[in-house]
Amino acid sequence: MKRILKWAAIVVGVVLVAAAGFACLQVRAFNASMAKVYDVPLPVITRSTDPAVVARGKHIAESVAGCASSDCHGADLAGGKPMKFGPIGTVVGPNITPAGHGAAYSDGELARLILDGLKRDGRSLTFMPSTDINWLPDDDIQAVISYVRTVSPVKKPDGVGEIGFIGKVLDRRDILPIDVARRIDHGHRTTAPAPTTTAAYGAFVSRVCVGCHGEHLSGGPIPGAPSSLPIPANITKHPSGIKDWTFADFDRLLTQGVKRDGKKLNPFMPVETFGKFNDVEKQALWAYLESVPPAAFGGR
Repeated sequence: MKRILKWAAIVVGVVLVAAAGFACLQVRAFNASMAKVYDVPLPVITRSTDPAVVARGKHIAESVAGCASSDCHGADLAGGKPMKFGPIGTVVGPNITPAGHGAAYSDGELARLILDGLKRDGRSLTFMPSTDINWLPDDDIQAVISYVRTVSPVKKPDGVGEIGFIGKVLDRRDILPIDVARRIDHGHRTTAPAPTTTAAYGAFVSRVCVGCHGEHLSGGPIPGAPSSLPIPANITKHPSGIKDWTFADFDRLLTQGVKRDGKKLNPFMPVETFGKFNDVEKQALWAYLESVPPAAFGGR
């Protein structure tokens, strides 16, 4: 028995050492990827002072793009509150007003940041949802930048964010997207069709849901997230999801943060953003959810 225990301990030790070595290689790969300088040309963007364009930009920033949520850049775009994900790390949206990073970036650099997830120096951003919003057509990109240029300057230092060891490993295993630029095809860009109440347009709008609810929108625990983080629900038409929901139920959820059973949503769900979707965006998203194959809860 002692010999068996001894060999078992040796095997366990070897496995642990191998796992640690593998994890270290993943961290090294993450750091190297984040240090990479991408050679992506700046888009040609001409900001507008047209009130209608600025208003459109404000709507996009506050709704589909989610820039003005408290978990991103904040309502005044001067920086959001830190989002703490335990061992994964801490994420915080920076100040992008004219008193912050907005002053340092040209219009073309802002456009590239949105579309390609790249900072001024050509290196990747972390957690910037470029893959969720780089389908926006050029006129919407122009509108967002035009709006950002109109906000009041706010002197506020950026919060401190960092990616932990576990977060880096999860990123390299493609379980949790943190390194933004490496996930984007910088030579090819797909844009959405004109905004209509169709599933085709809703498929693009739904990209803002994937990060939490998963690729198949069936919810389940977010890999690597601390137990304190809410578990995203299944939003497919499965019995464990929203099979019996109506559009009215869905609209109430988005605009009021109230579920079908009358209970309030966890504040982790960004109702402040989704509640500002216009009727076309809500109807299109609903049409898309009705078209998604039902999937059992937890399949993500």
